[in-house]
Amino acid sequence: MPGALPPLVLTAGEPAGIGPDLCVRLAQRPPVGIPLVILANRELLEDRARQLKLPCTLPDYTPESAASLSLLSLPLARPAEAGRLDPANAGYVLASLRRASAGCLAGEFAGLVTGPVHKGIINDAGLPFTGHTEFLAELTHTPRVVMMLTGAGMRVALVTTHLPLKDVAAAITREALSETLRILHRALQQDFGIARPRILVAGLNPHAGEGGHLGREEIEVIGPVLEQLRAEGMQLTGPLPADTLFQRKYLAGSDAVLAMYHDQGLPVLKHASFGEGINVTLGLPIVRTSVDHGTALDLAGTGRIDDGSLRAAIELAWRMAEQRTRMQA
Repeated sequence: MPGALPPLVLTAGEPAGIGPDLCVRLAQRPPVGIPLVILANRELLEDRARQLKLPCTLPDYTPESAASLSLLSLPLARPAEAGRLDPANAGYVLASLRRASAGCLAGEFAGLVTGPVHKGIINDAGLPFTGHTEFLAELTHTPRVVMMLTGAGMRVALVTTHLPLKDVAAAITREALSETLRILHRALQQDFGIARPRILVAGLNPHAGEGGHLGREEIEVIGPVLEQLRAEGMQLTGPLPADTLFQRKYLAGSDAVLAMYHDQGLPVLKHASFGEGINVTLGLPIVRTSVDHGTALDLAGTGRIDDGSLRAAIELAWRMAEQRTRMQA
């Protein structure tokens, strides 16, 4: 099966952050049995390798290359310095995502793994950017995608992602919730090989609304959607109070949790698995995984980093690509 798949592609992310350091680490110990193309600037990686006092000799990528690890170099606008953001290089970050996505859509790459980016500096450069998830959805013309993090034996997906808290309730409509659950359910089958997914669904309000006394979204939006989808055959439990659903007795009988907003579900998962967690975008026509951490500017060039999340993201992307191939056979 592995030989039938093209390589994965990895975007190094923000050039001033730890993305280049992670790529240099990969060059020391390439993933076993997983062909991988790093999409980054060659001079950047070589400079960072010298700073880390590590070797970094990566062959140039060609579509015919059989190398386990190779490099597709893109130009930087200006040389990057570890820990020092430069808006001039924001275009390089987005160009790498465009090139990687185009390659995945064309079948050149089996899937995309993304290194951390810095949203603020991209916006400071005058390039509107709310995150990988939304940017990749736009690039692939996907009307709705779902952000899911996995780690410590949990999978936590989100109805809303990078929204101010004051806007969350209005964004949780019956249509949005129904589409999100359908995407999550289908992805668990297609990408994770779970024939009959079991999903726990959190309420929006404290105590899941307390029968309407603490909010009516559970009664007017969430409950009716769950009833409709259960009638179609989905195995859904909820809406459950978010402060108690992350118990072993619930998680042991489920395949995923659906939280209503970013900071409702992710603090629990990141507490249990930070440094080894994986961010997955569901609903895209391509496989996409990512690290669960940021650019860590203060650690760039120091050597004091952990590449566990990146290696886990690479391995999961490969398994997902293999699973999609099996489903399509």
